[in-house]
Amino acid sequence: MRQRVLDSARDLTCASGWDHVSLSAVAAAAEVSRPSVYKEFGNRAGLGRALVIRETQEFLGSVAQALYPGLSDTGASLETAIYFVLTEAHRNPLIRAVILAARQGSDSLLPYLTARADPIFDAAQSLLRAWLTERFPDRDEELIAMAADITVRMTISHLLLPGAEPRPTSQRLSSAVLKTLR
Repeated sequence: MRQRVLDSARDLTCASGWDHVSLSAVAAAAEVSRPSVYKEFGNRAGLGRALVIRETQEFLGSVAQALYPGLSDTGASLETAIYFVLTEAHRNPLIRAVILAARQGSDSLLPYLTARADPIFDAAQSLLRAWLTERFPDRDEELIAMAADITVRMTISHLLLPGAEPRPTSQRLSSAVLKTLR
């Protein structure tokens, strides 16, 4: 039932934005009772958080595939992963819907990318810290954490407020992170 509800919430969000998604509509689309949805997720915010966590896990699984085993060149591997995030976020219907709505100032899932971003930030930073530690085993743990933090925050920033095309952006971000580590 949980996956069906999350699938329905995702579909409805992609179609009309999170602001227009109600628990009643999600329950109807998932063919479950509204009390079942409340019991499983607590409230609309709980459903939104669960949806973001599931999407983050799936998305970061793909990012991990871009990093591991990765290219032998650390910079090229990091650039590939950042490029993947910047381009795939625009192909993924849910992420695209959240980003486009955020740019228009109307979507309430945006806080999960900013103010309540622990599921995204923590998971992404953990993935990058592990990968950077493998690539730079002689670097201080604090420096690795700082590089992972910079990568995640700047990549998300570029998703919300894009500057250049994804390729030069991924090159610049990768270069900046590597300079931090050297």
